[in-house]
Amino acid sequence: MADTKREIERKYEATDATRLPDLSRVAGVARAVPQGVTELDAVYYDTPGLRLAADSLTLRRRTGGADEGWHLKFPVATGIRDELHEPLGDTLPRSFAALLRSRLRHDEVTPVVRLLSSRDVQHLTDADGTLLAEVSVDTVLAERLAGKGRGTTATWTEIEVELADDGDPAFLDAVEKRLRKAGVRPSDASSKLARALAETTPVRKKKRETEDPHTAGDHVLAYVREQIRTIVERDPAVRRDLPDSVHKMRVATRRLRSAFKTYRKILDREVTDPVGAELKWLAGELGVDRDQEVLDERLTGRIDALPTTLALGPVRGRLQVWSAARRTGSRRRIIDVLDGKRYLDLLDTLDALAADPPLRPAASRAPGKALPRAVLKDYERLAGRMDHALEHPPGPERDTAMHEARKAAKRARYAGEAARPALGKPAKRFAKRMKAVQSLLGDHQDSVVAREALRTLAVQAHAAGETTFTWGLLYGHEEATADRRERELPEVWARASDPLLRADLAP
Repeated sequence: MADTKREIERKYEATDATRLPDLSRVAGVARAVPQGVTELDAVYYDTPGLRLAADSLTLRRRTGGADEGWHLKFPVATGIRDELHEPLGDTLPRSFAALLRSRLRHDEVTPVVRLLSSRDVQHLTDADGTLLAEVSVDTVLAERLAGKGRGTTATWTEIEVELADDGDPAFLDAVEKRLRKAGVRPSDASSKLARALAETTPVRKKKRETEDPHTAGDHVLAYVREQIRTIVERDPAVRRDLPDSVHKMRVATRRLRSAFKTYRKILDREVTDPVGAELKWLAGELGVDRDQEVLDERLTGRIDALPTTLALGPVRGRLQVWSAARRTGSRRRIIDVLDGKRYLDLLDTLDALAADPPLRPAASRAPGKALPRAVLKDYERLAGRMDHALEHPPGPERDTAMHEARKAAKRARYAGEAARPALGKPAKRFAKRMKAVQSLLGDHQDSVVAREALRTLAVQAHAAGETTFTWGLLYGHEEATADRRERELPEVWARASDPLLRADLAP
């Protein structure tokens, strides 16, 4: 596994005449310690179409310096990136190839830019000698190795201030205040690679800026493309097992499937239905770990909330063993899915759909007419399922009906969220009310699943000669939770089904 660090830095413009001010006068700094000059030679790689650069990803092979090797950087926020490091080698590390697979697909990376940098470094330390930040003045020579600007060079000087590991980001504000006072200004470039590409690309006529979406099809496609981007962007995070990454990727597949169904008058179902089936398959593969994770958190929380006198027997240990058995191989299976041909074919299909969308005639209509009709149709579908759920007495049939209503509420919520850029506050209010219904029904369904798990755990405990008291107690708590949700549902649904809410949406 590649080494990973969180890189928090800021870049500033510099010239040959720029003099770095005395940074030992920055609040909290005791000394500015010179570290000498290092020569760095970095080759940056990308696809012929610069797909990595388009997503603000950086892949390089660098010699010189203490961290020479292969580096892969993922953006986290402005000025913040996760930097992964692999040892120096002649070929792209396999771990990096895997993390980039959702972007690269069938392409190979090739050298696109070479940067030769002379780096003059100083360390800012506190009174105890603890490193606060590293400041470098980089004199850079960039050479374009591929593309229309091939052979073009550019030179510049810049200042970088990188926060020390676990440092307080507010310290960078203090350093910047001192730099600005000396006339140093922040750089417009997000990275050296971005600047090199910009300065070595032949000047072209400026394209006319894309107009704002003005048809129903424009708005639906903007939403669809956003979900496709999310799936692609979450892929490396899932591979790295980052928190909530599987959940976010899975939600994007659900939103996309929902959009295909809701806006079937705008996007041709003959094209989107097969794609939706593949998205359902992907969501199912991603869901094994996620569903178990949610269940584990719920049951662990229930146990933690009990007085110690009521947690009888090895309840925590049994829960851990049971959970581990259900998770066996699931992490490896997800990676196998992401490496498989079926998944990569799905990504290619999504790209093709985004580039050449199967629009129907209704796509050309005004969003204020076409979108509300689709949203209200999903509401009607939900209303029918809610009526069905509420007419059943408590029991398995009502549980099933409420679960079906939950899925319809989720779809209605997504429909409202997708329409929000076009319809504004009415769509926002509608989506908020639908989310409230979905959340309540979701907690009810989670209680159903939890009770099934608790019954299984009680049976296993009994077979092992352990007391089942605690499992029965937790089962009772879940029954009470389900009962509360069922009693709360009519009021929550009454607010969500307010006719005024729909009147605001109506075309």
